Amino acid sequence: MTRSLRPDAVLIQAVIAGALSFAHLHDLADAAGQSGWKAWAYPISVDLLLVAAWRRLRTARRDRSAWTWFTIALCASLGANIATAGLLDLEHVPAWLRILVAGWPALAFLGGTLLVHSPDEPAAPAQAVDEVAALDVDMHRVEEPVSAPVPELAPAAPEAPPADVPAVPVALLDHARKIADAHRDSTGSPMPAAALSARLQLPAPMANAIAAQLQLA
Repeated sequence: MTRSLRPDAVLIQAVIAGALSFAHLHDLADAAGQSGWKAWAYPISVDLLLVAAWRRLRTARRDRSAWTWFTIALCASLGANIATAGLLDLEHVPAWLRILVAGWPALAFLGGTLLVHSPDEPAAPAQAVDEVAALDVDMHRVEEPVSAPVPELAPAAPEAPPADVPAVPVALLDHARKIADAHRDSTGSPMPAAALSARLQLPAPMANAIAAQLQLA
């Protein structure tokens, strides 16, 4: 099913603005000594650099180089519009402007190359936190490892230390170490033993044994 083509005010305005900007860039390049087909190539070069920088900004808004080249192309377009509005004598173009117009192709090529081959925006730190949370959920789905039973101790003096320490499975110890490392990376301080015990939801002897091996306070 085909849709009927309806006039859009924004589209019409964009076509008019683009045509006027194109003509101004052509007139300025022609006045600066770039006659013939070269004068028509300058507006295309400016518009292509502007579009390339805008496309780069849509995928990496924090890319400073994309903002830099977008500003350069926009200044080139606006400068041509202002210069041809009667503020510049096109019959006597200054030497610095002729040099700027003549050097524009190399500058535009450099900007386009850097925009195309720039690396993508790095992942946000929140992604690493989400990966740690997903790992924590997956580990909780696994059945709790069976540890050796803790024998009951005969009544002894209060100062006597416990006779045995429960064995800690390697998988559980590795998981606890990842949680402690993630806490240290996000907060900058070691994870308290009480917080690790509450996170793992383990009996006190097992949690104390893990905290002792990880050297947590």
